Amino acid sequence: MTQGAHWIAGDPVTGGDSFHSDPATGEAQVYPKGTTDLVDRAVRAAEDAFPAFSATTREERAVLLEKIAEEIEARVDAITEVAMAESGLPEPRIRSVELPRTCNQLRLFASHIRDGAYLDRRHDDALPDRKPLPRPDLRLMQVPIGPVAVFGASNFPLAFSTAGGDTASALAAGCPVVNKGHPGHPGTTSLVAEAVSAAVKACNMPSGTFSMVHDGGTEIGRALVEHPLIAAVGFTGSLRGGRALFDLCAKRPNPIPFFGELGSINPMFCLPAAMGARAADIGKAWAGSLAMGAGQFCTNPGVAFVVDGPAADQMIESATAALDETPAQTMLTSGIAEAFRSGSAKMKDGTTHRFGEAAEGRNVTPWLLQTDGDTWAANEDLAEEVFGPLGLVVRVRDEAQMTELAHGLHGQLTATLQMDDEDQGLAARLLPVLTRKAGRVLANGFPTGVEVADAMVHGGPYPASTNFGATSVGTMAIRRWLRPVSYQNIPEALLPADLQKV
Repeated sequence: MTQGAHWIAGDPVTGGDSFHSDPATGEAQVYPKGTTDLVDRAVRAAEDAFPAFSATTREERAVLLEKIAEEIEARVDAITEVAMAESGLPEPRIRSVELPRTCNQLRLFASHIRDGAYLDRRHDDALPDRKPLPRPDLRLMQVPIGPVAVFGASNFPLAFSTAGGDTASALAAGCPVVNKGHPGHPGTTSLVAEAVSAAVKACNMPSGTFSMVHDGGTEIGRALVEHPLIAAVGFTGSLRGGRALFDLCAKRPNPIPFFGELGSINPMFCLPAAMGARAADIGKAWAGSLAMGAGQFCTNPGVAFVVDGPAADQMIESATAALDETPAQTMLTSGIAEAFRSGSAKMKDGTTHRFGEAAEGRNVTPWLLQTDGDTWAANEDLAEEVFGPLGLVVRVRDEAQMTELAHGLHGQLTATLQMDDEDQGLAARLLPVLTRKAGRVLANGFPTGVEVADAMVHGGPYPASTNFGATSVGTMAIRRWLRPVSYQNIPEALLPADLQKV
């Protein structure tokens, strides 16, 4: 195994300037810094590969995706060891959850493209005798758009990173991928990039089908999204970083789509009947969701709206008791830990501090704050995401204020209703509002589990994501890397094989 290398069109590349990793445990390792020259080499190799790779059959690409999964699984021990050291995540999270999820979604996309329904093939027969004008023969299907840039995410070193959902769906669509590795887990990135490159070679795909360039500062990301041969970008990360890249994509001479998942507070609305029946249970379960994985999930339900009163007190006391039993947890990177501490301190303005304490290094403890509906409405800072185990309870006057505050929410990845049958009247008023605000609305659950499935949407109105019509999880994610083409009166022998005899 070749650790610590860039992978450019199938070859490991080392040398040049380097940087040290910042692991949660163990010694720092040295990795080569990315350069704009490497970005250019990788993108040009992807462009060279595009004609042949986009012309491969669905079956050939499905076999590639399955082979990538096999190569990752063959490295499970090495990947688990390195990912644990870099991220601080426990072994079961890497070995038994995230690595299998990564491989399962690769296989899911293999199955999805074999089915062929994603091509949305259509055929309007010619009507030569139609009056007053004849109709031509028209056939339509989705085609791949070109080389795709994928930015590895910090909070999922496997499932949203080098061979995660963006890469899997882009390769499934027939688009070569240039991956920009995340500096928080460069060793994990290297091992997975090696696995993808081995699969590309084993399946006799064009060498430029996949490349990975390690982090080298902001100029690497800029060079990647501004490269004239990149056709689209997939990104999961912060609002600030994602918006900067989004603006660069929009300012290009040829603007390209930027599919960014940027953050969300994932509001939870606890309706009166449900609170009257099980406020303590809701509080305890909410605390578990808040603290899961040190709160480092983009679907972490960070804000709970409740009607003020004794039930709200019960919920808060139950959540406080549960969080009090939660030990300090290790954040994925030092930067994330520092951002959590500064964000938590900022949130104390306008709120009552119920639970939480300062921590040092990469270890943090949960925080629980509360405020009232009027303060929430007057303080925009309270609606900003604090990435980590922080929860804010907003005590509203009544159902009317709860609905009013729902109308004022920004775009979200998720919105949750905790409700009983007696709450259906209020839920019926809230649901249309939340449907406009979020990509996924759920009842009597918690959004921190994102099912990789056909009906999943992981996206939402801005700032949850930059394109509300897309998802980064689930089979519909493939639509981001496709565009429709209509073929008029083209001889059948010249049509793409998938469009012939349709």
